[in-house]
Amino acid sequence: MTEGKEIGVGVIGLGFMGRTHVSAYRAAAADGFANRLVAVSDVNPDFAEGGDAAARGNLDTGDHAERLFDPAKTGFHTEPAELLARQDVDVVSICTHTASHVDLAIQALEAGKHVLVEKPVALTTAEVERLAAVARESDRFCMPAMCIRFWPGWDWLRATIIAESLGPVHSVVLRRLGSHPDWSPEFYHHPAESGGALFDLHVHDADFLRWVLGPPASVTSTGTMDHVTTLYRYPDGPSHVVAEGGWDLSPGFDFEMSFTVACEDATADFRLGREHPLVVHRDGKTEPVLLAPGNGYEGEIRHLLSTIANPVMGPIATVDHAVELTKLLEAEALSLTTGVPVFL
Repeated sequence: MTEGKEIGVGVIGLGFMGRTHVSAYRAAAADGFANRLVAVSDVNPDFAEGGDAAARGNLDTGDHAERLFDPAKTGFHTEPAELLARQDVDVVSICTHTASHVDLAIQALEAGKHVLVEKPVALTTAEVERLAAVARESDRFCMPAMCIRFWPGWDWLRATIIAESLGPVHSVVLRRLGSHPDWSPEFYHHPAESGGALFDLHVHDADFLRWVLGPPASVTSTGTMDHVTTLYRYPDGPSHVVAEGGWDLSPGFDFEMSFTVACEDATADFRLGREHPLVVHRDGKTEPVLLAPGNGYEGEIRHLLSTIANPVMGPIATVDHAVELTKLLEAEALSLTTGVPVFL
């Protein structure tokens, strides 16, 4: 829980992800993380009266309030600059389309706001580095929304791998599959804008692997920008590390977010949507692992709120991490094009 001053929140962009952030801030406040949604911004004036809280996407975020916000308590702006000029806004979630992320994040930092910027931060390393340079000089936190770092079960996996509590890891297989996003077709149907599934979906697993295992020596990718499988080489790590991400499955396909990690003493198995999402197979027995409630969106927001309230250490996800992640994704895209391994 946070202590002291109530943190004023602003959210820019009220599409699926923006509404998910609003919901996560609301849930955090209900659990004692002192914050209040004071302002939102969107180009669609229909949101001025509070909007519809329903958000279509791969995952049910669990908040089914009738209205997104109360217009009597939350200011609505069609221009982000108006939100950033408000003195009651302490932290800003940037949930717009990818091309605007860097400029808006820089404007928010320069306005003295803490920033949570959605993934991917940008589609090129040069663009992410432009934000990183500003973030390094700022006295405000700028955190990329790397939500899988905070997802119940995935945080457990990182701790398990690092501690080798199931023995040394031999194989890591990550999968993230769904049908093509239909909630913003003018954006998601144009890979030049969204980066395709490689940058917008697979990005989560690429970040998780870097966070847990560090940078790979090389990557070999096959498929397309909308359905990619990558083999990561770790000469001093697990011999088999693979991540598959795609959104070219037919409509009606249940979204899959999973991992299968084979260790010397047991195998960890996660499947989103199962009664017990995380189980461990060991000695012929299957044991469920009890997980904390909530999701990674709520986790990342609570982490940032706590960091702002008690700034002893910075957030565990930084824009410098996003720079290195983007280099990795660019290497995977190059391997897709050339058909050969790319060394990092």
